[in-house]
Amino acid sequence: MSGDGDSDITLIDGGTSPEDQASKSSQLDVALSPLRPRARKPLPRERTALAIWFWEIDRVLLGLIVVLIAIGLVAVAAASPVAASKLSSNDTSLAPLYYFYRQLMWIALGIPVMIVISMLPRLQARRLAVALTILFGLMLLLVPLVGTSINGATRWLGAGSFRFQPSEFLKPVFVVSIAWLLSLRARDPSLPVISLTGMLTGIVALLLMRQPDFGQTVIFCAVWAGLLLIGGASMRIMSALTVGALGLFVLMYLFYQNGRDRIDAFLFPVKDIAEGPDQVQLAHATITHGGLVGVGPGGGTAKFNLPEAHTDYIFSVIGEEFGLIACVAIAMVYLAIVVRVLLRLLDEEDAFVILATSGLVIEMGLQAIINMGVNIHIFPSKGMTLPFISYGGSSMIALCGGVGLLLAFTRRNPYMSKSPYVVTWSGR
Repeated sequence: MSGDGDSDITLIDGGTSPEDQASKSSQLDVALSPLRPRARKPLPRERTALAIWFWEIDRVLLGLIVVLIAIGLVAVAAASPVAASKLSSNDTSLAPLYYFYRQLMWIALGIPVMIVISMLPRLQARRLAVALTILFGLMLLLVPLVGTSINGATRWLGAGSFRFQPSEFLKPVFVVSIAWLLSLRARDPSLPVISLTGMLTGIVALLLMRQPDFGQTVIFCAVWAGLLLIGGASMRIMSALTVGALGLFVLMYLFYQNGRDRIDAFLFPVKDIAEGPDQVQLAHATITHGGLVGVGPGGGTAKFNLPEAHTDYIFSVIGEEFGLIACVAIAMVYLAIVVRVLLRLLDEEDAFVILATSGLVIEMGLQAIINMGVNIHIFPSKGMTLPFISYGGSSMIALCGGVGLLLAFTRRNPYMSKSPYVVTWSGR
């Protein structure tokens, strides 16, 4: 064969020139590039624990709580001059906004507590609540022995500026613990959890009545009864509890001096001008002084007659300076919180979550109803703060902890409901 033919055969047998091999290799790389696994990119920075928490949290509920805190700051600023002037003396003079700045400090401490607790998984949040129930329950036992007395009531532990109220911290965690015990009936109906939770609630009620703190006693007992009703207790049990509550109320009026005095002052107002009006009458006069739109921020004068303008009767201060319309708006915010939480429970199937979440929101709503009812003269004086609005370190931090538990139990992955692999108890 000719030399040209030999050259062609040599090229077919593999004697391809280096330039042709490089060209074919580059073409093959281009053809196979879509089939090759690509190197994994690093996860975006947005997938942090805080970002996941933000997308799973009930942001509407969190926003409503922030609104209440903001309203509380404005209200405390309006009521702070009243408390500062009454607690000032010749030796010590408090600044007009003294309690406003202290409220800022309590909020700065409470909000991180709320966020940290709300980031806990449900199991850990429940375990934390049970542990804190034991801790604050033991502290409540110490109050009659080493507690600090203020205005005739012994409710605090500590002295000076470091003083806290164990019953405030006990409320939210006790509700969660009772809810956990009652939820065990779903697994074993024979467990005596109703009698056990009733005994625990009775012990707490007796300790609170010794302080005395009738308002907190009503909340603990009412929340327990509400959890029994939600948990499916029989009508026989609920009827017996209703009769027992009426009987205890009669006994309280007959043998409990503090409670009898408050009820008498409410039912039979003071008619002697020399004796002057009582606290509830003063609160009613203050809240109606502002009319519908109020006298304006800082323009209130009737508030200086209130005994506890920055705590128990701050709702009256709001009514005088910002009007009854503002009071109605605040009541609607509390109602929105309750409705929002209950709507979140419509498709919840965990008995513990249903009971714990319902109990926490009932506790907050009931406390708000009692405080507002006292201020508008439909309930006797109870000495109870308005949640997130009244001044108070124990109240603010405890409420933030309770809302943290509430947010932890209502956290949900917004994408789980869209996944085809999620199976509910109904099998669909």
